[in-house]
Amino acid sequence: MKTKNRLGDLKVMTEDQLSDEILALKKEQFNLRFQRASGQLQNTSRVRVVRRDIARSKTLAAQKRATKNKS
Repeated sequence: MKTKNRLGDLKVMTEDQLSDEILALKKEQFNLRFQRASGQLQNTSRVRVVRRDIARSKTLAAQKRATKNKS
Protein backbone atom coordinates (compact mmCIF):
# COMPACT_ATOMS: atom_id res chain seq x y z
CA MET A 1 0.00 0.00 0.00
CA LYS A 2 2.70 2.48 -0.93
CA THR A 3 0.07 4.45 -2.82
CA LYS A 4 -1.68 5.53 0.36
CA ASN A 5 1.56 6.91 1.79
CA ARG A 6 2.39 8.62 -1.50
CA LEU A 7 -1.09 10.14 -1.70
CA GLY A 8 -0.79 11.49 1.83
CA ASP A 9 2.53 13.09 0.97
CA LEU A 10 1.07 14.70 -2.13
CA LYS A 11 -2.00 16.04 -0.32
CA VAL A 12 0.06 18.16 2.07
CA MET A 13 2.05 19.78 -0.75
CA THR A 14 1.29 23.27 -2.02
CA GLU A 15 0.48 23.97 -5.66
CA ASP A 16 4.06 25.05 -6.35
CA GLN A 17 5.47 21.93 -4.76
CA LEU A 18 3.07 19.80 -6.81
CA SER A 19 4.22 21.57 -9.97
CA ASP A 20 7.83 20.82 -9.09
CA GLU A 21 6.94 17.20 -8.35
CA ILE A 22 5.15 16.85 -11.69
CA LEU A 23 8.17 18.29 -13.49
CA ALA A 24 10.52 15.85 -11.73
CA LEU A 25 8.23 12.92 -12.53
CA LYS A 26 8.04 13.93 -16.20
CA LYS A 27 11.84 14.03 -16.36
CA GLU A 28 11.98 10.57 -14.83
CA GLN A 29 9.36 9.36 -17.30
CA PHE A 30 11.43 10.70 -20.20
CA ASN A 31 14.53 8.95 -18.90
CA LEU A 32 12.63 5.69 -18.46
CA ARG A 33 11.26 5.89 -22.01
CA PHE A 34 14.76 6.54 -23.32
CA GLN A 35 16.14 3.57 -21.39
CA ARG A 36 13.35 1.33 -22.68
CA ALA A 37 13.99 2.39 -26.27
CA SER A 38 17.69 1.65 -25.96
CA GLY A 39 17.08 -1.67 -24.20
CA GLN A 40 18.66 -0.65 -20.90
CA LEU A 41 15.53 -0.52 -18.74
CA GLN A 42 15.75 -2.98 -15.83
CA ASN A 43 12.56 -2.24 -13.89
CA THR A 44 9.77 -2.08 -16.45
CA SER A 45 7.03 -1.63 -13.85
CA ARG A 46 8.49 1.74 -12.87
CA VAL A 47 7.12 3.25 -16.11
CA ARG A 48 3.58 2.48 -15.01
CA VAL A 49 4.13 3.73 -11.46
CA VAL A 50 5.57 7.04 -12.66
CA ARG A 51 2.74 7.54 -15.15
CA ARG A 52 0.17 7.04 -12.40
CA ASP A 53 2.05 9.33 -10.00
CA ILE A 54 1.96 12.07 -12.64
CA ALA A 55 -1.80 11.64 -13.05
CA ARG A 56 -2.30 11.60 -9.29
CA SER A 57 -0.27 14.79 -8.86
CA LYS A 58 -2.10 16.57 -11.68
CA THR A 59 -5.46 15.61 -10.20
CA LEU A 60 -4.54 16.96 -6.77
CA ALA A 61 -3.18 20.17 -8.29
CA ALA A 62 -6.43 20.69 -10.21
CA GLN A 63 -8.47 20.06 -7.07
CA LYS A 64 -6.43 22.59 -5.11
CA ARG A 65 -6.88 25.18 -7.87
CA ALA A 66 -10.63 24.53 -7.92
CA THR A 67 -11.02 24.98 -4.18
CA LYS A 68 -8.83 28.08 -4.29
CA ASN A 69 -10.99 29.64 -7.03
CA LYS A 70 -14.24 28.83 -5.20
CA SER A 71 -13.20 30.68 -2.07
